[in-house]
Amino acid sequence: MNTAVLSRKIILNENIEKAIWVSFFVLATTFGAQVKIPLPFTPVPLTLQTFFVLLSGAMLGKKFGTISQMIYLLLGGVGLPLFTQTGALLGPTGGYIAGFVYASWFVGFAIEKKWSLFLALLVGDLILLSFGVVNLSFFVGGIKKAVMLGMLPFLAGDILKIFAVLGVIKISGVKR
Repeated sequence: MNTAVLSRKIILNENIEKAIWVSFFVLATTFGAQVKIPLPFTPVPLTLQTFFVLLSGAMLGKKFGTISQMIYLLLGGVGLPLFTQTGALLGPTGGYIAGFVYASWFVGFAIEKKWSLFLALLVGDLILLSFGVVNLSFFVGGIKKAVMLGMLPFLAGDILKIFAVLGVIKISGVKR
């Protein structure tokens, strides 16, 4: 694995390092769910989750980024209080949570295929939002309204999160 702290390898066993990073991103995504700002016009709150989802794919690659988000989804799905609200998988925000897995995988995949990091993160974010919008459409009366309530209000903030991910990757020394 190509992760580093101050450009020095601190864990010599690669399997332990992978497990730590996967666990970190499960916890970080959980933390991101708790940092939320409810919006009065939509059932979808602003959170920091997308930042950690995109970062997991960029730092861990498609396999381990996906594993981190699958563990997050599974642990929350069995009832641990990891999501923004209890029962979120079955509610209007469940599609976003499912989209975390695919977004993280795609970011890692696109980087592996030598896409620019910005483009990989942007498309990964759009994948995540698309999963959310499709699910949200069942709760708000159609896809057009779901795009208005579940995608458009979040684009500017998600662009800021993408630039934050780019900054973290740059200062972390991870070569992608």
